Amino acid sequence: MSNVIELDHYIGGKWSPSKSGEALKVINPATGATMANVPMASYTDVGAAVSAGRAAFRQWRATPVTDRIRYLFAFREKLEYYFEEIARSITEECGKTINESRGELRRGIENVEVACGAPILMQGYNNEDIASGIDEHMIRQPLGVVVAITPFNFPGMIPLWFLPYAVATGNCFIFKPSEKVPQTSAWLVRLLDEVGLPAGVVQLVHGGKEAVDALIEHPGTQAVSFVGSTAVARYVYAQSAAKGKRAQCQGGAKNIAVVLEDAVMDMTSTIVADSAFGCAGQRCLANSLAVTVGGAKGVFTEAMIEAARTRRVGYGLDEDSEMGPVITPESQSYIEGLVDVSEREGANVLVDGRGKVVDGFRNGNWIFPTLIDNVDSASTFAQTEVFGPVFGLMHTDDLDGAIELINSQNYGNMACLFTSSGAAARQFRYAANAGNIGINLGVAAPMAFYPFSGWKDSFFGSLHAQGRHGVEFYTQTKVVVERWPSGWSRKF
Repeated sequence: MSNVIELDHYIGGKWSPSKSGEALKVINPATGATMANVPMASYTDVGAAVSAGRAAFRQWRATPVTDRIRYLFAFREKLEYYFEEIARSITEECGKTINESRGELRRGIENVEVACGAPILMQGYNNEDIASGIDEHMIRQPLGVVVAITPFNFPGMIPLWFLPYAVATGNCFIFKPSEKVPQTSAWLVRLLDEVGLPAGVVQLVHGGKEAVDALIEHPGTQAVSFVGSTAVARYVYAQSAAKGKRAQCQGGAKNIAVVLEDAVMDMTSTIVADSAFGCAGQRCLANSLAVTVGGAKGVFTEAMIEAARTRRVGYGLDEDSEMGPVITPESQSYIEGLVDVSEREGANVLVDGRGKVVDGFRNGNWIFPTLIDNVDSASTFAQTEVFGPVFGLMHTDDLDGAIELINSQNYGNMACLFTSSGAAARQFRYAANAGNIGINLGVAAPMAFYPFSGWKDSFFGSLHAQGRHGVEFYTQTKVVVERWPSGWSRKF
């Protein structure tokens, strides 16, 4: 226990122990070992963070945007310098492979880089002589103290969907990471502290539902960003709206990959397997279902059986590992339970990853790649987000039928098509009701200068994370109509 880290909140530019006295253990999902104790924030802790943010806001808002982004440039250099240490932190507390952690952190850094373009991205517009002697201007101003509540599966990247844009546009930012993965967030804040970011501009509070509710309910917070399950996203969005706050809430997903007969099958099966089993299926852009069309069924099924059987599962810090554990024993039981239900509902388990362990890591939360066939569109599996390395197969006769299956879902995060036909690709991107579309891609993750564009029950709000949407979310527009005495005229 001597190596267990005692984590603190970061409030008003200082690391502060919690007022609640409550803490949870942070467990390495591959080893079962306790890595840290994370404090649970009370209403008092949250109130202190909001007060510090409000106190810092007036000066931070008045800081020229060209000066604000200098802190982000310095932050980027720190992230690069400590890149491997942060990636290791992600792997140890989240379980994903070290290469997946490196890829995650790289995407996060790209958001910092895009936010450094805030002097252009937050520009307004104007018209001279909109009427005789009258000019009109639209300018963007920051909101105040804003909040982000982030999930366990991307502890390095997802906070950076929000933090850089909020800070660059002149807001003060409080974020609450998942209590399962708090150490990477502490890394990010520590580096911001090192670059000299003024106290109160970025703050970190740990905790669970009490902290979430306190952040939403506090009259001093102006906006809420959230990523997590659909049920909680809906709750956070509703509570935020009831308090008159803008919100962007990313929910769950059930992403379908459609495979046509003319797809390049070796490429397709490799890409789909990486999407389905990468990060142990714990990402909102994981393909968890495939719909084969016509003659694609046999060859694609066989290729996926081989991919599932041969994927190397192991400790994420082993460079040869291709997949790590799931986050908790509860997640493992839930995922295996969905496979059990699928069998009872008539699906066939072609590759079974239940009940397996990795040598030397028997206390890890292991479930190996699992493949199930003949999934019914009305089944529990087809309608439920698995968030684990379980991939289902469905079959239909034509592309129209596959698109109908996609559009009948409540979720709308991502849909992918594998084909060599430009006409089929155009039909798919036009008709599929999902916010992120992949053509011959298994993870259609938008670059940092595009919005992460979920639809339906996968997103609640109007402005998404990243890019221009991020800048617009964290600013409010003010229209100024002005006349000066020298422009006054009685002639109309």
